[in-house]
Amino acid sequence: MLKGIKIACIIFILSAFPAKASELNDIVIFIRDDVYDDYTRFLNGRQPSEVKDFTGAYIRRDVVDMIIAQQALMLGGFTKSFSYHTGNVNFRKTKLLEDGKLLISFDSVWSLDAEQLAKDVYISDAVIRKGEYYAGVFTAPSNHRVLKLQKREDFKSLTAVSTPKWLTDWHTLSALPLKELLREDEWLSQVRMVSMKWVDFVMMPLMPSLKNQYHLEDIRLVAVPNIVLQLNDSRHFIISKHHPDASQAYAALQAGLKQLRKQGAIEKAYKEAGFIPNLNDYTVINSTD
Repeated sequence: MLKGIKIACIIFILSAFPAKASELNDIVIFIRDDVYDDYTRFLNGRQPSEVKDFTGAYIRRDVVDMIIAQQALMLGGFTKSFSYHTGNVNFRKTKLLEDGKLLISFDSVWSLDAEQLAKDVYISDAVIRKGEYYAGVFTAPSNHRVLKLQKREDFKSLTAVSTPKWLTDWHTLSALPLKELLREDEWLSQVRMVSMKWVDFVMMPLMPSLKNQYHLEDIRLVAVPNIVLQLNDSRHFIISKHHPDASQAYAALQAGLKQLRKQGAIEKAYKEAGFIPNLNDYTVINSTD
């Protein structure tokens, strides 16, 4: 009787978590829920290697990053497949990389942040080069004071939220004449604070395909029209040195990125996505020109 109960329990457990044989050998990638949702909706059944046009709904910087990283890996000869585990993983992901439990961050990271992890990760060539990154000023739709921003001096009465764990973001905001810069380490908490109007704004990549509007659960933010901030740093992919596939993946990634850069495909992707904006349409608030 007891033996029968044990067998029944094992069968139940296996049936509750079905998996194809091939999926058991997939490399696990941890990723934020909202990024994965937009990634799958943008692909709409396609493979990353099939994407040549980066215009359309659901495209955003994080999604471009994911596709470019996978295209580079494939071009470089890395053929292993990935399975995705979603959740709120911003800083837990750094720990996973340091421990070798995560192969690669498909979300590119700032050079300053990558260098902090250099003993534990390989750092790729720049996928977004220094001087190419511009962020929007996102606020609650009813925060009309922020939506009227026109010049640097207008920031004197405003509050912003970020984290010093993102060094380039923190340095960029610290250089503005803000009323206050609040620290919050969790991304979801940051955008919720702005949505609730506890804080005036947060920096985010432009999302022209979504009319520069950000939606997540009950959170809705909009970008100030025709205003951007320049973040003067480059962004890179990082690969854990402690993962079993690290050396192979890093060599493939570097080779693939070089091919994509030579073809002009990387810059084309970020421009088509609207992430590298036409500056004729925007005022760069913190321009040093």
